[in-house]
Amino acid sequence: MAQFSNYLDALVRELTRLPGMGTKSASRIAFHLITMDDADVKRLASTIVDLKERIKTCEICGGISDTQCCSICEDPARDKGILCVVQSQKDALTIEKTGVFKGRYYVLGGVISPLDGIGPEELKLPRLVDRCRESGVKDVLVAVNPTIEGDATTLYIAKMLKPLDIRVKRIARGIPLGADIEYADSATIARSISDSVDV
Repeated sequence: MAQFSNYLDALVRELTRLPGMGTKSASRIAFHLITMDDADVKRLASTIVDLKERIKTCEICGGISDTQCCSICEDPARDKGILCVVQSQKDALTIEKTGVFKGRYYVLGGVISPLDGIGPEELKLPRLVDRCRESGVKDVLVAVNPTIEGDATTLYIAKMLKPLDIRVKRIARGIPLGADIEYADSATIARSISDSVDV
């Protein structure tokens, strides 16, 4: 197949490496970039480079931050007694957008999956126990994806925190089994948090 430009072809190839980006969408974006002002393209490129070079992982919760500690962990208005345990940084942002949850977060970075070689140590679950003990956490809401691995992780966390007399809940099944929290709408997530149940 003939191509108009090696540069255009290279950009389309790179864009298709992004999640959910097919060749047609990548081509549309590439052609749009060609028509943009040079200053706008440079600003976009600079923003992407800044994101990659300057984004950090919060030392407390494992979420994303511009500094060592994220704004949620540093916010004195957030309830220290309630901790929401999530599977990924994206899930924390998705839940935060609902405006319903007023506690703090703990990002696991995955779920227990022996077939993939992911155990409690890889998810820093012992650190979760320390965090709950040190911060005086009374309630933990486990908001991981409703899969077999997610359920196993939830039960493991509940068993691990039981000696600390911490109430452990999981999000209600308003999110369909096998779905990702990241793709659920805000109303569904808000309802799931409001209707969370004990583990």
